[in-house]
Amino acid sequence: MTAKDYRRIALSLPGASEGSHQGHPDFRVGGKIFCTLAFEKEGYGVLKLSPEEQAGLVEDAPEAFSPVPGGWGRGGATRVRLDAVSADMLEGTIKMAWKRRLAK
Repeated sequence: MTAKDYRRIALSLPGASEGSHQGHPDFRVGGKIFCTLAFEKEGYGVLKLSPEEQAGLVEDAPEAFSPVPGGWGRGGATRVRLDAVSADMLEGTIKMAWKRRLAK
């Protein structure tokens, strides 16, 4: 998968829009960020998940998912390695992040 695929999937979700946060593309629903391309140059997208959702993904697919280093990661911010994730998995996890933000 690529950053282009990530952007396409994120923007395909109802109510999603692209913005910018600290100079990096982000994707929002209801004004809340649900995922970003903050680490695009390193080959990652970032998903805003719960710590429990993150732990499950890291356990199931450690080659594709890892916590963002530091406090953001402990709060559920999760890196997804774009060249290591399948299209179905990427779509599912972006939707997971979108649903979390939509519910708030």
